[in-house]
Amino acid sequence: MINTKRQAIALLSDHADPAAVVGTEEAGGQNVYVRQVGENLAALGWQVDMFTRKANPEDPTIVQHSPYCRTIRLKAGPETFIPRDRLFDHMPEFVKSFCDFQTQQAYSYPLIHTNYWLSAWIGLQLQQKTGIQLIHTYHSLGVVKYDSVTKPKIAHTRLATEKAILERSSCVVATSPQEKEILKTRVSSKGQIEVIPCGTDTSNFCAIPKVSAREKLGWFPQEKIVLYVGRFDPRKGIETLVQACASLKNQGCDKLKLVIVGGSLTDRIDGQERQRIEQIVQDLGLDEITVFTGQVGHDLLPLYYSAADVCVVPSHYEPFGLVAIEAMACGTPVIASNVGGLRFTVLPEETGLLVPPRDVDAFAGAIHRVIQDEVWAKKLRKQASASVNQRFTWNSVAIKLSHLYRYTLARTIMHEQPWNPPQTSPLWTPVGEEVKRVAV
Repeated sequence: MINTKRQAIALLSDHADPAAVVGTEEAGGQNVYVRQVGENLAALGWQVDMFTRKANPEDPTIVQHSPYCRTIRLKAGPETFIPRDRLFDHMPEFVKSFCDFQTQQAYSYPLIHTNYWLSAWIGLQLQQKTGIQLIHTYHSLGVVKYDSVTKPKIAHTRLATEKAILERSSCVVATSPQEKEILKTRVSSKGQIEVIPCGTDTSNFCAIPKVSAREKLGWFPQEKIVLYVGRFDPRKGIETLVQACASLKNQGCDKLKLVIVGGSLTDRIDGQERQRIEQIVQDLGLDEITVFTGQVGHDLLPLYYSAADVCVVPSHYEPFGLVAIEAMACGTPVIASNVGGLRFTVLPEETGLLVPPRDVDAFAGAIHRVIQDEVWAKKLRKQASASVNQRFTWNSVAIKLSHLYRYTLARTIMHEQPWNPPQTSPLWTPVGEEVKRVAV
């Protein structure tokens, strides 16, 4: 039930269930983002309802995460898994289910934060019906995605929706300055954009002594561990990493070990790409030095990050790159493609290195540099952890979003005053690295 003493807001995440286990059926960064934002906003005094599509009849309709934060699964099409690129036809039913839910509880949400373009489409329909305030986070941009893949039939609808949400929402949240620039130059010059990065759970993702982490995983101290964490998707660039490791092996790099973490529990989504990568590993003669771990829970991921010498993020594009900050939070240097939000999260020569995407030689050279220079790598590890704790915590993300929500709601009362959000809020008083919480 809604707590009437708190301001209720809704987060929409149509395909990315905040209550899902990360690693199952397309569950990844967006699921983490929405869940963490929701729980941290609730801790700041909001009543947070997170709406997603029910994809399994056995799943509970409502999952209570904390007293003031819950996931609500709505009917939108058959209660079975449907890939997100086939979900659009069911979005009108999602709109209806959302409106029915509000009617049943006799309460409406004055502000809705949508995530991904499908939720943006839902938000725009609700805006037409009720005039609610819309905040949006893209997570992925069609205008960038379609640079490297054949445009599907839904492309026109997606691009039009992404443009409309930028121009018609109260504000769009870009997760990096690079994403903001792309939005302004390639989506629309109109619209309000605020840069609020993603975060990571620094109570979970934190440095563990490398020796201890390796003992628990059964890895040898002398091994040079190169780590990849993420989905199997052609756009993730895993093939580039595998080829770079083959190059290092051919150059005589001793004790090299490639660990690939991730993949869904079924083969319905990424099975074909995993098989392709496994075949490349075999063709390049890397079978004996490569480990495919499959899905690893967030409770164990810090062990993998901490045990690795370097974490590689070879994506062709990333709006932000949660894996990069998870690794850095654990004190692991990151080598990443010089694209998108990775140019914002990874500080070259301080927390890792940036190299051109798809450049096998550049990735091989960067990996070799980190694993061979132990003194420099030790410095990177220390700086990486400090950088994340200073720049990317979920608490700080929620505080900035809370300011944005309050300012947006205040503007509706003040009849749309010029957009000029304050840099600081009287609701919050800094106390060292923490903040003194005042009831919303």
